[in-house]
Amino acid sequence: MTMESAPVPGAGRATAVQAHTVHPPRRSGGGAQVRPGGRRTVRCGRLAPLLCVDALAAAAAFVLLVPAGLPRPLAALPAVAQILLLAHRGLYRTRLSPSALSEVPALLGLALLQWYLAVQVLDAWAPQQAIGWTVLAYGAGAQTALGCAGRAAVYRARRRAAVRRPLSTLVVGHGPQARQVTAALFDHPAYGLRPVGLVAAPGAGDEERAGGSAAAPLPVLLSPQEVGRAVVQNSVRHAVFTAPPEATPDGPALLSLLTGHGCRVWLVSGPGAAVSAPAGGRPDHLWGFTARPLRDGTNRPFGHAAKRAVDAVLAAFGLLLAAPVMAACALAVRLSDGPGVIFRQERVGRHGRTFVLLKFRTLRPADAQESATRWNVASDERMSRVGRALRRTSLDELPQLWNVLRGDMSLVGPRPERPYFVAQFSRAHPGYQARHRMPVGITGLAQVNGLRGDTSIEERARFDNHYIETWSLWQDACVLARTAGSLFRLGGS
Repeated sequence: MTMESAPVPGAGRATAVQAHTVHPPRRSGGGAQVRPGGRRTVRCGRLAPLLCVDALAAAAAFVLLVPAGLPRPLAALPAVAQILLLAHRGLYRTRLSPSALSEVPALLGLALLQWYLAVQVLDAWAPQQAIGWTVLAYGAGAQTALGCAGRAAVYRARRRAAVRRPLSTLVVGHGPQARQVTAALFDHPAYGLRPVGLVAAPGAGDEERAGGSAAAPLPVLLSPQEVGRAVVQNSVRHAVFTAPPEATPDGPALLSLLTGHGCRVWLVSGPGAAVSAPAGGRPDHLWGFTARPLRDGTNRPFGHAAKRAVDAVLAAFGLLLAAPVMAACALAVRLSDGPGVIFRQERVGRHGRTFVLLKFRTLRPADAQESATRWNVASDERMSRVGRALRRTSLDELPQLWNVLRGDMSLVGPRPERPYFVAQFSRAHPGYQARHRMPVGITGLAQVNGLRGDTSIEERARFDNHYIETWSLWQDACVLARTAGSLFRLGGS
């Protein structure tokens, strides 16, 4: 494996691990083993202490403050409710720098909600043993104090364990911030992240080698292939990006590769960067760098199986429902423009594979070259009144329901483009090629935000990549609802 080495500032007390070194599996912890290319298994061992602390806090407060006449086994109900509420609030998610004090507002708010519900249930079930508002306040306060103390103890134990058993980590980026983040991880082992390699763009090795001290050089990985080998050989569990993945040509591909190997991925940002706070508390940080977890919407096989099933069902239903409209459109095109009702065009789909997209013909191109390389025909004088009407109402897109049923497309996703323009836009806009990580769609997040026709390609790519990285079935439903609403505002593409 061809690599360069970069010095790590402030790493005189650490020994860097060469990315080509194969390490034996660690038996003492650090999480479940991850098979190459497989998904991370749930680390129940990390959750168990917090679950026990929260359940015991809720049960203890209930036993101490609720009237003695009630059966004590009922204490299990608040414990279960506490765990469910905290899970919904995101207080069991892995964080780089967890703080029990920062979680107090969330713990108190959920405890008040839980005790209020308990008051209402007891009042309806056993009015003679109902508890008052004073007991509710004491109960919520006691539960919060017990939970906060227990969580603080768990976090302290985790930091000590992290120092003893750090997890192999890759730092993705180059420049001063990447060196500062790497140095912070070496100098502060309580984070439990041990850098074993620096992932940089090709040609960045000289810049990395020029900075910092000569102590503990890290291998610089310059290609996704080297990153994949390093992840497998070093059992890498975490990756820290120092710039958004979409800001670099290989960033989205690296994100998919790392999450596909079960790595937990973080994005750290310097001063002035706007980073959303994780659920359940303040924004996370890595030694002063604001941090947030990154996920890749493409690495969710069960979710995408559900997406495909929904696409197939809705496309089949849509074809049946729209059959009379499609027949009328086909007849209008045939009478207005002659034979050749369906227009077929090669488009680029998921992972760069091409397919034949179907539309009602609104304009007969002069030749195949014009069809493949002309950007927009909306103002072409050769277009008939029927063609213009179909484009303004987007009815020309209805045959693409067959593409969805076949599996070429999805109902929601980045709009597919012709190979000629995909090559051009990929060279001009770093994040454009990353749009092909998911199936292309009839409509998408960019389209419902008005980015269709002669609009910014860079902004379209930004919306498409944001859709991919935050994908959910609910987001698809929202895009479809907004698309249905936009049909009443005639525009076309």
